Amino acid sequence: MTPMQATASQDPAAPASTLFMGIEFTVDTPADWRARILSFGRGAFAYVVTPNVDHVVQLNKHPELRGIYTGADWLMCDSRILNRLARMSGLDLRPYPGSDLTRDLLEDAGARGKEIAVIGPDDAAFADLAALYPDLALTHIAAPMMTRGSAEWQATLEAAEAARFDILLICISFPKQEYFAADLKTRGTARGIALCVGASVDFLTGRQNRAPRFMRDNGLEWLHRLGSNPRRMFRRYVIDGPRIFRLYLKQKP
Repeated sequence: MTPMQATASQDPAAPASTLFMGIEFTVDTPADWRARILSFGRGAFAYVVTPNVDHVVQLNKHPELRGIYTGADWLMCDSRILNRLARMSGLDLRPYPGSDLTRDLLEDAGARGKEIAVIGPDDAAFADLAALYPDLALTHIAAPMMTRGSAEWQATLEAAEAARFDILLICISFPKQEYFAADLKTRGTARGIALCVGASVDFLTGRQNRAPRFMRDNGLEWLHRLGSNPRRMFRRYVIDGPRIFRLYLKQKP
């Protein structure tokens, strides 16, 4: 298989996948993504990662991170820039930003009656989220400043397992949230589906301001985030981000 190739699943009910820049993207419509997540149930555990430009760059800089991606059950494209590069190679990743997915799931009538756990936001942010969605069964899992393998990490894993969720929103930074989901899967106790969705809840509660629609639609959300928090985002978007074009040219057949 080449670094850029679309493949069809052997299971007709499963979504298609597209290999692009070394990542096996799961390709589906937003409606089908939501249906899959809402119907997953608690018979097994799965986790979804949301690759964006920064993730692809970091995975190439730090190959040891690839295990948390190859261990994911589904990989949903979070970036319109990645999709534009893919389309230059005749592929379509059907991007569905994690922030859009989170909002759409919580607003979907099918979410009522589901147990939804949220890890990442502080108490005040979670209270604001619960106020936005009073009809949903939301559970807050505290996420202290923790490093992988620490006592705090272990305790948070145990708290997530005890939550008995249908859906777990992991709203921490990359790659910590992906490591957390991978560790849940390795431990083998958790059931339900975990979504690695970063700052999604911050956008919903107004802790961070999302780019205007026209910027999101035109692949310029990065510019808005850079302008909103230049000190934090400068390296990500000005130094590391442009490397995606060199990586694309290097892997292009």
